[in-house]
Amino acid sequence: MSAIEKTFSHIDSQTNYPTMVDVSDKAVSKRTARAQSIVVLGAEIMQYLQGNDIQTKKGPVFQTAIIAGTMAAKRTSELIPLCHPLALENCKVEINVNGLQEVVIECLATITSKTGVEMEALTGASVAALTIYDMCKAFSHSIVIKETKLLEKTGGKSDYNG
Repeated sequence: MSAIEKTFSHIDSQTNYPTMVDVSDKAVSKRTARAQSIVVLGAEIMQYLQGNDIQTKKGPVFQTAIIAGTMAAKRTSELIPLCHPLALENCKVEINVNGLQEVVIECLATITSKTGVEMEALTGASVAALTIYDMCKAFSHSIVIKETKLLEKTGGKSDYNG
């Protein structure tokens, strides 16, 4: 395997052109990925938090973000070039407020397949964060999507626990 194949799996070693990774020889295994996005809404918006959600004219913010994140995870291959289209077996988006008054979004994606679901989990968390921004921007434009990261993955060649 060439250095370029190790570094960039989406580059064809013969042509140096982008290509989808060939997973036809990989073993099928149960694969999971959990990703997180953190949104800082600020006190101006957090004052509207009642129970576990913020109600706006557009509807319940966190409930809508959960639906959007799930839909996005299911459609990741339409958004990210060269991603394999996957039939997710499970996708769960959870939204909580931490002790720093930040909105913490976690997306867990699961599949039994030849390829992992990291991009689906990351996309789900990211789109949920963007949905929260969209629904709350009428209150303030100083909202910050602070970070999106992979927390863990299982299955395939190696596990990851960040």
